[in-house]
Amino acid sequence: MTTPVIGVLALQGDVREHLVALAAADAVARPVRRPEEVAEVDGLVIPGGESTTISKLAALFGVLEPLRARVRAGLPVYGTCAGMIMLADKILDPRSGQETVGGIDMIVRRNAFGRQNESFESAVDVRGIDGDPVEGVFIRAPWVESVGARVEVLAEHDGHIVAVRQGNALATSFHPELTGDHRVHALFVDMVHANRATES
Repeated sequence: MTTPVIGVLALQGDVREHLVALAAADAVARPVRRPEEVAEVDGLVIPGGESTTISKLAALFGVLEPLRARVRAGLPVYGTCAGMIMLADKILDPRSGQETVGGIDMIVRRNAFGRQNESFESAVDVRGIDGDPVEGVFIRAPWVESVGARVEVLAEHDGHIVAVRQGNALATSFHPELTGDHRVHALFVDMVHANRATES
């Protein structure tokens, strides 16, 4: 099977780091900014950044609705930090006008672990990731307040849910792209491969 093409939503946030991590996990990685680029990828990463800004820019660039449609149709998608917020069906404390892509039946609390100066790193055991725990980098990170019946909880930190999966959608509160450990991205690439196999 050919190498999957995985986009990184390149409107705001740590885009370059995700492109590097995806390439290291044996995917063809490319930035996505336009509606036609959403249609050309086998999977998509929504990076960390500022979720309200990403939401507004996605609407401004015309990619929000095409992305929602593809996620509803089963496009594999992975969100980190702000990307997790973008994949939530509901935000507990949204900013005015803030929208999400949706796709995971969860309620997310923004900035739940504190402000920028309260950022921290911690080892996180992630279900589906073999070997040592993943080093989680938490930067103004959200956590998941609650999940629906179809959501699999993959990791918790201090009693709070920090990684989830629902079907082809994956989300983490933390930033694995900042650590040089590409196992979470490899898990997502495996999800993309599996989805392509079912479609072919």
